[in-house]
Amino acid sequence: MDPPYYDKVMYAELSDFFYVWLKRTAGMILPELFFAPLTDKESEAVASPALHSGKKGARALAGIDYQTKMAEIFSECRRVLKDDGIMTVMFTHKATGAWDALAKGLIDANFSITASWPINTEAESSLHIKDKASASSTIFLVCRPRPAKQENDEIRYWEDLEPRVKAAVRRKVEQFQAGGIRGVDLYLSCFGPALEEFSLHWPIKRGQPKSFEEKVKKRGRAQLTLEELLGQDDPYAVSPEDALDAARREVKAWRMEKLTSGSRRTQLDPLTEWFVLAWDAFQAPQFPYDEALRLARVVGLDLDKDVVGVLAEKKASDLILWDSSTRATKGKLGAPDGTKSWIDAIHHCAHRARSIDLNAAKQLLDDNGLANSPIFLTALEAVLEVLPLSARYTGFDPVKAAAPAASDFEALENLRRLALAEQVPAPKQLELVLAELAEA
Repeated sequence: MDPPYYDKVMYAELSDFFYVWLKRTAGMILPELFFAPLTDKESEAVASPALHSGKKGARALAGIDYQTKMAEIFSECRRVLKDDGIMTVMFTHKATGAWDALAKGLIDANFSITASWPINTEAESSLHIKDKASASSTIFLVCRPRPAKQENDEIRYWEDLEPRVKAAVRRKVEQFQAGGIRGVDLYLSCFGPALEEFSLHWPIKRGQPKSFEEKVKKRGRAQLTLEELLGQDDPYAVSPEDALDAARREVKAWRMEKLTSGSRRTQLDPLTEWFVLAWDAFQAPQFPYDEALRLARVVGLDLDKDVVGVLAEKKASDLILWDSSTRATKGKLGAPDGTKSWIDAIHHCAHRARSIDLNAAKQLLDDNGLANSPIFLTALEAVLEVLPLSARYTGFDPVKAAAPAASDFEALENLRRLALAEQVPAPKQLELVLAELAEA
C-alpha cells in the first residue's frame, strides 16, 4: 500500500479544483456522490495544520490526527490480513516526524517491520525534484503481524536496544550505498533497519527519564507534541523517533569515516562537520530548514545561533548555504587560523584564491601554519569530497545555485595541487568523474 505522505500533499484540497466541475457534469447522473459543496477534508489522513487553525499546538494536533487515522487504517489491514500474511508499505518523506507518525501507526496496529528496501523510483530529470534536495528513492517496509514478545527477550530498556539499532544500521548502510543510494536517500534508507530492530523488541521503556529540557534541545519547541507541551507525557516513554535519531547519528559517523583518510582521521569541529554532512546529504545549497535542524542536533549545534547568519541563511522553510565569497561579502568569515571553526580557514583560502590568486592563498596557508595542522588537512579533504565539481573538471556548468560552491571547489583543488598534494589525496569524486570522461 502507498499511504498519504503526512504533510507532503493535501489531496482533498487539490481535488476541489476537479470536484466543482465534476459536480456540474457527473453530478447530474450521480448526485449522491456530490451532495457536499467541496471534498471531505475532515476524514482525510494527512497532517494538515490548517484543519486545526486557531488551536494551541496546531502542528502537533495535525500530526496526532494523521497518526490516529493511519493507526485505524493499519488496524483494519491487520484485521483482514492472515496471520502469515505480509503488508508492504511504501513511504518517502525527509521529515523524521512523518516517519515517527507512520511507525507509531504500524506499531499501534500490532505490526512489526521485518525488512526494508530503498528503491529508486524517481527519475533524476523529474521536474518536481530537479535541482532540489529531494528524495529520489522510496523506502519499502515489509510488515508482518507482530508475534507476542518472547519471555527470553532481555531487551526491555532503550539503553539496551540503542546499540542494537546502531549495529543494524551499520550493517546495512554500506550495502545501500554500494547499491547506488546517495545523499539524503542514504539517511532515509537506514530508517528501515532502525525501525526493524525497534519493532522487533517492542514494547520497551527508558531506564532513565528524559527531561523536558532535553526534548526541547533535541527537537525544538515547535516540533513537540501537545502532550509534551502540556507536560502530560511519560518521561520514560520511547518512540520510533528515538530509533530514527540513532540511525541518523550512525550514518553521520559512517559517512565522516568514508570522507576522510583513515590514517589521519581526526574529529572535526561541529560547524565544519555540519557543513560537510549537509553538502554530502542534500547535494544542493538549498534544503529544508527542518532537516538542517535535525542534522545540527546530530553534531551538537544550535542551528539558529551557530549556523544561521554565520554559514547560511534561512529563507521561508528552507536553508541556503553560503559559499566563501558570500560569507566574505557579509563579513561572516571567522579567524583564518581556524581557531573557531576549520570551515572558516577553508573559506578564507578559497576566497583568497578566487579574489586574488593562488599564491595569495598559499601565503595564507603559510602565515597561519595550516599545512602543518592535521585537523585542517582532514577538513579540507572532507570538503573536497562533497562540494560540487566545476565545469573545468566535468565539461559542463553546474546548476546555477551550486555555481558559487563549485568555484570554491576549483579554488581549493588548485590550492591542494599547488601546496598540499603530498598531505591531502586527490578527491575520490574527482577521480571517478575523470575516469568516466576518459572512458567516454
